[in-house]
Amino acid sequence: MNALIINATLSFFATLVLHELGHYFAARLCAVPIKQAGLGWGPKLYDVRVSDVDCHVRLLPVGAYVQMDMRALQRRPLLQQLFVLGAGVGVNLLLAVLTWGSLFSALNLALVIGNVIPFYQLDGWKSGMVICRRMFGRPSPLVEWMLTLGGGAIALAVLIRALLNF
Repeated sequence: MNALIINATLSFFATLVLHELGHYFAARLCAVPIKQAGLGWGPKLYDVRVSDVDCHVRLLPVGAYVQMDMRALQRRPLLQQLFVLGAGVGVNLLLAVLTWGSLFSALNLALVIGNVIPFYQLDGWKSGMVICRRMFGRPSPLVEWMLTLGGGAIALAVLIRALLNF
């Protein structure tokens, strides 16, 4: 039982970190500066500066992030923006396929599914915003609210369906 908990915990952290490294390296390839990277949410426990990036470890180990210079990302061509935003999901999908049948694969696949839903601030939502803004040539509050509320409804439906199948 302890080995399963340790495996699940380490696999979960590896899944999060590798997802964010996908965004990090894609941003670097597209010359988008990275401001911060971190593991967890809440108050900082530890921070260090590495190659002009502030790296943080936070109290609640339930997430990870890479904060990019969004203005620089928005100046990139559409395909580069989508590449950077989708790189984390791409890494998780590749890892899920390569480790198929394992707990690590299942966690990577869960992160892929969770991130492609256009839920607020997740990769699918950010990609949707980039596409909408490109289609309209400017931000459109009505369309962006519809995407945000629609994404929330989709995420809620997926969660309910997952709970009913559990």
